Amino acid sequence: MLETLFAQPAVLARHRAGPLASDREKFLSHCAAQGHRRAGLQKIAWMLLVIAQSLRIGKRQVCMADIERAARHRARLRRRPVGSRAGHSTQQPFIHMATAWLRFLGRLQLPAGRCGPLAPQIDAFAQWMREERGLSAVTIASRCQRIEHFLAALRPRVRSLTQLSISQVDRYLVHQGHHGWSRPSMAALTSDLRSFFRYAEAQHWCQAGIAAAIDSPRLYTREGLPLGPTWEQVQQLLASTAGDRPADIRDRAIVMLLAFYGLRRGEVARLRLEDLDWVGELLRVVRPKQRRIQHYPLIRPVGDALVRYLRDVRPTCAHREVFLALSAPRRPLSATSVTPIVHSRLAALGVQLPRRGPHSLRHACARHLLARGFSLKQIGDQLGHRSASTTLHYTKIDVDALRQVAELDLGRLR
Repeated sequence: MLETLFAQPAVLARHRAGPLASDREKFLSHCAAQGHRRAGLQKIAWMLLVIAQSLRIGKRQVCMADIERAARHRARLRRRPVGSRAGHSTQQPFIHMATAWLRFLGRLQLPAGRCGPLAPQIDAFAQWMREERGLSAVTIASRCQRIEHFLAALRPRVRSLTQLSISQVDRYLVHQGHHGWSRPSMAALTSDLRSFFRYAEAQHWCQAGIAAAIDSPRLYTREGLPLGPTWEQVQQLLASTAGDRPADIRDRAIVMLLAFYGLRRGEVARLRLEDLDWVGELLRVVRPKQRRIQHYPLIRPVGDALVRYLRDVRPTCAHREVFLALSAPRRPLSATSVTPIVHSRLAALGVQLPRRGPHSLRHACARHLLARGFSLKQIGDQLGHRSASTTLHYTKIDVDALRQVAELDLGRLR
């Protein structure tokens, strides 16, 4: 692999004489298979040589502390202007590449998991939510993250749940409320704390009565207004993806799935090649909240956009996910990567909304179906709602119809 990257004998000899030459070549071959170009592979080869010389790995496992220590030492040795410091940004490429290489080799010592005196209790709570409650992985992760933040805020004063009192919980909630947390966010936090302390009380980890004493802010049914772009703005968004650039072709298919079907960003990111039934003209969508699979008719414009993306843009690789990152390495597009695609294009159009992410297109889809006269049952089925009460949230967004009612001349009724 090295001889294909470096033609000068002295440079090639330097790379071959460096530590762990065979391991570096294996990783370079792996990067080439992931779609990296020659210039990128040359840069990776130089970074691997520096990493191998700095870490002095030998046959041992390497932890993140070793990598960060070597990155700081390397940054201090670099020549830089007088008075400047070794910045954090100069260390990040070293840490990122070293982590990827050692993980590929199986030589990276992974952290043991959660740390702290209360980590076993949080792990047990997570296992209970997963096995007994059947909650999704996203819900479990977000709930545990809030619990960890709460317990970390109490350390070092509280190192055991038996030391914890309801007054300490109240002070934490008041502190969060004074630091920008909205009422819905506070309601979610108090719900997570109550769930955790109910479980802790059942396990006799803490004093009884804490869960029942945690109060939530009052939330009114369907008090919020689901905000999304108008259907005219959705059409403008689609027009912005009508180009021939690879990003435009890929983003057009993504935007159509979000707007026409009302899919969530995670559902789009999880689409696999086998979910596209070209013979039956069906789209298969995994609904994680409902724990079921839903089939949609594959409408012609969306099918055409997907075909063009698969034929002209998507590289041939082992990944089965439909949407891949455009830059090397070839990897599936994550749910969080879908957000900037929609946000940046809506911002470029000057659309003024509190949130301009993919979920706003889900609201636009519901609003469009409501304006076209579809029933709440039909809209709920389209969006994959489990309860009709969730779909009722969208009955408040037909502002144009309400304006027509307000403009009626009621003079004759006097």
